[in-house]
Amino acid sequence: MRIIAGRWKGHPLVAFKADHIRPTTDRVKECLFNVIQFEIEDAQIADLFCGTGNLGLEALSRGAGHVVFVEKNPKSIQITKANLEKLKAEKSEYEVRSQDVLKFLKGYEGEPFDFIFADPPFTEAMAHDVMLAADLSAAFGAGTTLMIESARRERIDDEYTTLIRSDRREFGDKILSFYRKKEA
Repeated sequence: MRIIAGRWKGHPLVAFKADHIRPTTDRVKECLFNVIQFEIEDAQIADLFCGTGNLGLEALSRGAGHVVFVEKNPKSIQITKANLEKLKAEKSEYEVRSQDVLKFLKGYEGEPFDFIFADPPFTEAMAHDVMLAADLSAAFGAGTTLMIESARRERIDDEYTTLIRSDRREFGDKILSFYRKKEA
Protein backbone atom coordinates (compact mmCIF):
# COMPACT_ATOMS: atom_id res chain seq x y z
CA MET A 1 0.00 0.00 0.00
CA ARG A 2 1.17 3.46 -0.87
CA ILE A 3 0.00 7.03 -1.27
CA ILE A 4 -0.91 7.66 -4.92
CA ALA A 5 -0.74 11.46 -5.22
CA GLY A 6 -0.07 14.73 -3.43
CA ARG A 7 2.59 15.73 -0.93
CA TRP A 8 3.25 12.12 0.16
CA LYS A 9 3.04 10.63 -3.35
CA GLY A 10 4.81 7.28 -3.57
CA HIS A 11 5.33 6.91 0.19
CA PRO A 12 4.58 3.36 1.32
CA LEU A 13 2.33 2.78 4.32
CA VAL A 14 3.44 0.55 7.19
CA ALA A 15 3.46 -3.18 6.58
CA PHE A 16 1.04 -5.13 8.77
CA LYS A 17 -0.41 -8.55 9.47
CA ALA A 18 -4.11 -8.38 10.31
CA ASP A 19 -6.76 -10.76 8.98
CA HIS A 20 -9.54 -8.28 9.72
CA ILE A 21 -8.22 -5.63 7.30
CA ARG A 22 -8.94 -5.65 3.57
CA PRO A 23 -7.40 -2.41 2.29
CA THR A 24 -9.00 -0.47 -0.53
CA THR A 25 -7.15 -1.30 -3.73
CA ASP A 26 -5.24 1.40 -5.60
CA ARG A 27 -7.69 1.04 -8.49
CA VAL A 28 -10.73 1.79 -6.29
CA LYS A 29 -8.87 4.52 -4.42
CA GLU A 30 -7.82 6.19 -7.67
CA CYS A 31 -11.41 6.11 -8.96
CA LEU A 32 -12.73 7.63 -5.74
CA PHE A 33 -10.21 10.48 -5.78
CA ASN A 34 -10.67 11.12 -9.52
CA VAL A 35 -14.36 11.80 -8.82
CA ILE A 36 -13.67 14.29 -5.98
CA GLN A 37 -10.26 15.67 -7.03
CA PHE A 38 -11.44 19.26 -7.53
CA GLU A 39 -13.32 19.37 -4.21
CA ILE A 40 -10.70 17.89 -1.86
CA GLU A 41 -8.74 21.08 -1.03
CA ASP A 42 -9.37 22.02 2.65
CA ALA A 43 -12.22 19.47 2.89
CA GLN A 44 -13.41 18.11 6.23
CA ILE A 45 -13.49 14.31 6.01
CA ALA A 46 -14.62 11.34 8.09
CA ASP A 47 -12.81 8.08 7.31
CA LEU A 48 -15.14 5.44 8.79
CA PHE A 49 -13.86 1.89 9.37
CA CYS A 50 -10.48 3.46 8.59
CA GLY A 51 -8.48 0.22 8.93
CA THR A 52 -4.97 1.41 8.08
CA GLY A 53 -5.99 5.02 7.45
CA ASN A 54 -5.36 4.50 3.72
CA LEU A 55 -8.22 6.68 2.38
CA GLY A 56 -7.92 9.48 4.94
CA LEU A 57 -4.16 9.66 4.45
CA GLU A 58 -4.61 9.89 0.69
CA ALA A 59 -7.05 12.75 1.28
CA LEU A 60 -4.58 14.59 3.53
CA SER A 61 -1.83 14.06 0.97
CA ARG A 62 -4.06 15.66 -1.67
CA GLY A 63 -4.84 18.74 0.45
CA ALA A 64 -7.79 17.90 2.71
CA GLY A 65 -8.04 20.24 5.68
CA HIS A 66 -8.88 17.72 8.41
CA VAL A 67 -9.65 14.00 8.68
CA VAL A 68 -11.40 12.18 11.52
CA PHE A 69 -10.35 8.51 11.47
CA VAL A 70 -12.99 6.29 13.11
CA GLU A 71 -12.31 2.64 13.93
CA LYS A 72 -13.13 0.33 16.83
CA ASN A 73 -10.47 -2.34 16.27
CA PRO A 74 -7.41 -1.61 18.49
CA LYS A 75 -4.95 -3.14 16.01
CA SER A 76 -6.33 -0.95 13.21
CA ILE A 77 -6.06 2.13 15.42
CA GLN A 78 -2.43 1.21 16.09
CA ILE A 79 -1.71 0.84 12.34
CA THR A 80 -3.46 4.13 11.50
CA LYS A 81 -1.45 5.98 14.16
CA ALA A 82 1.78 4.39 12.89
CA ASN A 83 0.99 5.58 9.36
CA LEU A 84 0.25 9.10 10.59
CA GLU A 85 3.58 9.14 12.42
CA LYS A 86 5.47 7.65 9.46
CA LEU A 87 4.15 10.39 7.16
CA LYS A 88 4.72 13.06 9.82
CA ALA A 89 1.15 14.36 9.57
CA GLU A 90 0.50 17.53 11.59
CA LYS A 91 -1.63 16.84 14.69
CA SER A 92 -3.94 19.70 13.67
CA GLU A 93 -4.82 17.80 10.46
CA TYR A 94 -6.44 14.79 12.05
CA GLU A 95 -8.21 13.12 14.94
CA VAL A 96 -8.26 9.38 15.63
CA ARG A 97 -11.44 8.09 17.28
CA SER A 98 -11.47 4.59 18.78
CA GLN A 99 -15.21 4.10 18.49
CA ASP A 100 -17.90 2.01 16.85
CA VAL A 101 -18.85 3.71 13.57
CA LEU A 102 -22.62 3.37 14.03
CA LYS A 103 -22.36 4.94 17.49
CA PHE A 104 -20.15 7.70 16.09
CA LEU A 105 -22.76 8.53 13.42
CA LYS A 106 -25.65 8.38 15.88
CA GLY A 107 -23.98 10.62 18.45
CA TYR A 108 -22.25 13.06 16.11
CA GLU A 109 -23.01 16.70 16.97
CA GLY A 110 -20.43 18.73 15.00
CA GLU A 111 -20.58 20.42 11.62
CA PRO A 112 -21.36 18.14 8.67
CA PHE A 113 -18.39 16.69 6.82
CA ASP A 114 -17.65 17.52 3.19
CA PHE A 115 -16.86 13.86 2.51
CA ILE A 116 -17.47 10.63 4.37
CA PHE A 117 -15.50 7.55 3.34
CA ALA A 118 -16.96 4.24 4.56
CA ASP A 119 -15.38 0.86 4.00
CA PRO A 120 -17.27 -1.48 6.35
CA PRO A 121 -16.03 -5.05 6.79
CA PHE A 122 -17.48 -7.23 4.04
CA THR A 123 -17.64 -10.15 6.46
CA GLU A 124 -20.31 -8.31 8.46
CA ALA A 125 -22.40 -7.15 5.44
CA MET A 126 -23.30 -3.88 7.14
CA ALA A 127 -23.31 -1.35 4.29
CA HIS A 128 -27.11 -0.95 4.54
CA ASP A 129 -26.90 -0.35 8.31
CA VAL A 130 -24.18 2.26 7.76
CA MET A 131 -26.38 4.03 5.21
CA LEU A 132 -29.37 4.00 7.60
CA ALA A 133 -27.19 5.57 10.31
CA ALA A 134 -25.68 8.14 7.93
CA ASP A 135 -29.15 9.08 6.70
CA LEU A 136 -30.08 10.26 10.22
CA SER A 137 -26.68 11.64 11.26
CA ALA A 138 -25.69 15.29 11.70
CA ALA A 139 -22.40 14.22 10.07
CA PHE A 140 -24.23 14.23 6.71
CA GLY A 141 -25.28 17.68 5.49
CA ALA A 142 -26.62 19.23 2.30
CA GLY A 143 -23.12 19.47 0.79
CA THR A 144 -21.80 16.09 1.96
CA THR A 145 -20.82 13.26 -0.36
CA LEU A 146 -20.56 9.77 1.13
CA MET A 147 -18.54 7.10 -0.64
CA ILE A 148 -19.11 3.55 0.55
CA GLU A 149 -17.60 0.25 -0.54
CA SER A 150 -19.83 -2.81 -0.42
CA ALA A 151 -19.80 -6.35 -1.65
CA ARG A 152 -21.95 -7.12 -4.67
CA ARG A 153 -23.99 -9.62 -2.63
CA GLU A 154 -24.86 -7.30 0.27
CA ARG A 155 -27.83 -5.00 0.53
CA ILE A 156 -27.38 -1.33 -0.27
CA ASP A 157 -30.30 0.68 -1.65
CA ASP A 158 -30.35 3.38 -4.31
CA GLU A 159 -32.32 5.66 -1.98
CA TYR A 160 -32.75 6.19 1.73
CA THR A 161 -35.06 8.67 3.46
CA THR A 162 -32.93 11.75 2.67
CA LEU A 163 -30.10 10.23 0.61
CA ILE A 164 -29.83 9.15 -3.01
CA ARG A 165 -27.10 7.29 -4.86
CA SER A 166 -25.55 9.69 -7.39
CA ASP A 167 -22.95 7.33 -8.84
CA ARG A 168 -21.99 3.65 -8.75
CA ARG A 169 -18.76 2.01 -9.90
CA GLU A 170 -18.12 -1.73 -10.02
CA PHE A 171 -14.78 -3.44 -9.39
CA GLY A 172 -15.21 -7.21 -9.54
CA ASP A 173 -17.09 -8.18 -6.37
CA LYS A 174 -16.83 -4.63 -4.94
CA ILE A 175 -19.17 -1.74 -5.54
CA LEU A 176 -18.22 1.87 -4.83
CA SER A 177 -21.33 4.00 -4.33
CA PHE A 178 -21.59 7.78 -3.97
CA TYR A 179 -24.50 9.31 -2.04
CA ARG A 180 -25.75 12.87 -1.61
CA LYS A 181 -28.80 14.47 0.00
CA LYS A 182 -31.94 14.42 -2.12
CA GLU A 183 -32.99 17.72 -3.68
CA ALA A 184 -35.63 19.51 -1.59
